[in-house]
Amino acid sequence: MDIQLEKKKGWQKKHSAYAAGGALVLALLLWIVLRGTFSTSSIERDAVTVADVVYGEFNDYIRVNGKVQPISVVQLSPEEGGIVLEKVVEEGAHVRKGDVILRLSNSNLDLQILNAESELAEKQNLLRNTQVTMQQDKLNNETEKVQLDIDTRRKKRSFSQNERLYAERLISREEYLQAKEDYEAAQKKHSLITERLKQDSLYRTIQMDQMEDNLDNMRRNVLLIRKRKEKLEVRATIDGELGLLDAELGQNITAGQMVGQINDLSDFKIEAMIDEHYIDRVSGGLPATFDRQGAKFNLKIRKVYPEVRDGRFRTDLVFSGQRPENIRSGQTYYIDLQLGEPTPAVMIPKGTFFQTTGGNWIFVVDKNGKKAYRRNIRIGRQNPQFYEVLEGLEKGERVIVSGYESFKDSEVLILK
Repeated sequence: MDIQLEKKKGWQKKHSAYAAGGALVLALLLWIVLRGTFSTSSIERDAVTVADVVYGEFNDYIRVNGKVQPISVVQLSPEEGGIVLEKVVEEGAHVRKGDVILRLSNSNLDLQILNAESELAEKQNLLRNTQVTMQQDKLNNETEKVQLDIDTRRKKRSFSQNERLYAERLISREEYLQAKEDYEAAQKKHSLITERLKQDSLYRTIQMDQMEDNLDNMRRNVLLIRKRKEKLEVRATIDGELGLLDAELGQNITAGQMVGQINDLSDFKIEAMIDEHYIDRVSGGLPATFDRQGAKFNLKIRKVYPEVRDGRFRTDLVFSGQRPENIRSGQTYYIDLQLGEPTPAVMIPKGTFFQTTGGNWIFVVDKNGKKAYRRNIRIGRQNPQFYEVLEGLEKGERVIVSGYESFKDSEVLILK
């Protein structure tokens, strides 16, 4: 008869072997997963730059290159075109307002002057002849009026005599009426002639005034044309330095063509090109400073030009106090432009890591300095020395700020 064996309950020895094997497989799988998730790189400690995370006042400024320019530049352009006859001064010379810089010649303008003077003389002769003719007409009209006055008085006397004779029945009614009609006709004729002479006189006055006005206009025209002759001399409009003169002897220059410029050296400005990233933060009146010859000089923004070219926009800065000695156009200064007031912030020194990470993450060194771990951060403002850290780092931590190009895909760095 078979004996039924009772199964043992609880933990058996063989179970330990199974558990150990399962744990080994699980550890292997976990190692494989972690190896794929957290890639590790080894790097020499001296090959990277480690900096401390600090807390202090963040000075909100940027550094830009500025070029010294004259406070203003005046363009030289002739009002009259012509051929360059003489260059009186050369580039770089100091000129005063009114000094002749170029002399031009224009034969067409000379011909216009002669024609205008000839036309003026012709008009003057015509006016004189017209005046003589009108004076003769006036004398003839006055003579005619005198004769008409005499005739009218005679007719009046005759009518008066005939009227008395007719009242005494010494002449016929026909003779009386004829004398009356002759007198009345003489009166009407006298009235008409007087009105005509009055209108003629008024017309002559108006005509003479118009001719005088035309003659005055012609005289002014001749004067203007003669002044155009004077404008063949290109003169300095301000005191300053002749910075450019683009004209050669014999060159044909048109009216309004730019031939040079005069630099106003009574003061200077500094022209700076700024990255378009700051265009919303840069406005007129912002202060700036630069060091020169061991001294600090103050500036302020006078004008911001809105046009952006090649990723930069232009600004003009003027001095708020003293100017450097021996300042000249073309000199370059390194300017610190203040964008805002200093504020407390967590900061890290600037470094080339930013080109790889864009400020979105950084390697943070652990306390023993043997490993560095990748950590997400958020960077705000920056100046030439520091980045402002808004999130992800705390004072006292240490970070790698040198370039990440060789290990940018790693999660952990082993510092040897």
